[in-house]
Amino acid sequence: MFYTYLGFFGFTLFVILYTTYKLRKDKFTTSEGFFLAGKSLTGPIIAGSMILTNISTEHLIGMNGSSYKNGIIIIAWEVTSAIALVIAAIYFIPKFIKLGITTIPEFLERRFDGVIRSVVAFLLMSSFIITLLPIVLYSGAINIESVFDFSAIFNVSKSESLIYTVLAIGIIGSMYAIFGGLKAVAYSDSLNGIGLMLGGLLIPTIALYQIGNGNMFDGLSTVYHFAPDKFDIIGKPDSVLPFSVLFTGLMINQLYFWGMNQAIIQRAFGAKNLVEAQKGLIYTGVLKLFVPAIIVLPGLIAYYYFQDTYYATPDLIYPMLVKKVLPSYLFGFFAAVILGAVLSTFNSVLNSASTIFCLDIYKKIFNKNASDAKLVKYGKISSVILALIAIAVAPMVAYAPDGLYQLLQELNGIFFIPISSIIIAGIFFKQINTKGAKAGLFFGFTFYILTTFIFKVNIHFVHLWGIEFLLNFAIMFLVSKMYPSEIKTDYYSMKQEVIEKSWPKVKLYGSILVALTVLIYILLS
Repeated sequence: MFYTYLGFFGFTLFVILYTTYKLRKDKFTTSEGFFLAGKSLTGPIIAGSMILTNISTEHLIGMNGSSYKNGIIIIAWEVTSAIALVIAAIYFIPKFIKLGITTIPEFLERRFDGVIRSVVAFLLMSSFIITLLPIVLYSGAINIESVFDFSAIFNVSKSESLIYTVLAIGIIGSMYAIFGGLKAVAYSDSLNGIGLMLGGLLIPTIALYQIGNGNMFDGLSTVYHFAPDKFDIIGKPDSVLPFSVLFTGLMINQLYFWGMNQAIIQRAFGAKNLVEAQKGLIYTGVLKLFVPAIIVLPGLIAYYYFQDTYYATPDLIYPMLVKKVLPSYLFGFFAAVILGAVLSTFNSVLNSASTIFCLDIYKKIFNKNASDAKLVKYGKISSVILALIAIAVAPMVAYAPDGLYQLLQELNGIFFIPISSIIIAGIFFKQINTKGAKAGLFFGFTFYILTTFIFKVNIHFVHLWGIEFLLNFAIMFLVSKMYPSEIKTDYYSMKQEVIEKSWPKVKLYGSILVALTVLIYILLS
């Protein structure tokens, strides 16, 4: 147990000291310094922060649990991200950076009006605080509890131990976002990212080595031949993720997440320039092709060890696999890696939520003349309040019937599809006016809630995303034509003080990434 605690506190303390050292000369007294890292981030730092904001314990636990139960088909959530990142790097981020915006809702005001900005800001905050952060906290608590077994140490029930662990993680994560802003988040994410990659790869590496009696390739062959159907990448129509969803709602979700989601794209907004922002997105796409080795392969290996024994509780399978294959002296380091993954997502999303609150709600609605000092002050206060809400909601996640990751994606659809449709309309379709955008936003929000959670139509929820997206556009075009009004066609020139040059190689490397994604499906089909 001594080595467990030594590894845990040693790595955690190293991350804190490194981040403190890197930020020793920074003064977070301006809104740009606090919310956009002083426009100083480079491509590798952006990529590290993006991947850690994205990958957390809801992936380690949720996706490995899903691959254990459903097979490799759920890899689609990851590898198709590379295509979305390429599109974002070439088409979305240049437009956003040239506008000089700080938040996605700010873009919507430029294109439409202040009402849409406020409504979307509220929806984004809700999606962060009520869905994403509670799931991140709870899944992190499961992993930490599985390593340290606090319930036995302190003689409390498992549920009580999880609640206390959620509280501790929430408090620690809030400290980064409150006192260091985006720059502290980004630098700590980079180190935690290295830890996650190393720690995450240890699990399948050791397991395959053991299964193959010293030969990892033999181990992989054994796992494959034990259940070859688990390695069929083409999802059947009645599976948890049919192959057909790649051509309906899945890519829309990926485009939103990697090109329009404030919690992710804020790192690119904090780039030194457009070139570094585009590099960050492409580097992230490369990493996403390797991530399944950490969040999909262990679940397939777990099926070899446990068969279908834990189909009813797939979210417990990853902690069980860790305990089975990882040497006890590495438990502490791995727990620190898990904590880092939780903190990275928690503090990143919390920073984005407070950014949206301060700039899109507080300054826009309550105090238009707020100084930078006041915005930073309210950014810290709002972070505390939002963190407390997320911590309070987290224990309710325990009642997810179909697993954490499935629950997260179903809830995401409430917010992502309506918002993505009006952003894409705003960027590419000058015919759509403000009234049309409002109608599309309201229709999409209502349609998804009714069809998914109230009437529960017998259509896969990802297909519903695609159907909703098309209906949103039909509504927007129809209302815009029926109720014509002046359309802001000059919004791109409102704040182009500096003409940003794109990275010359972005299309070349982007094409290679897309080809590699397609190749993965060809090789595994």
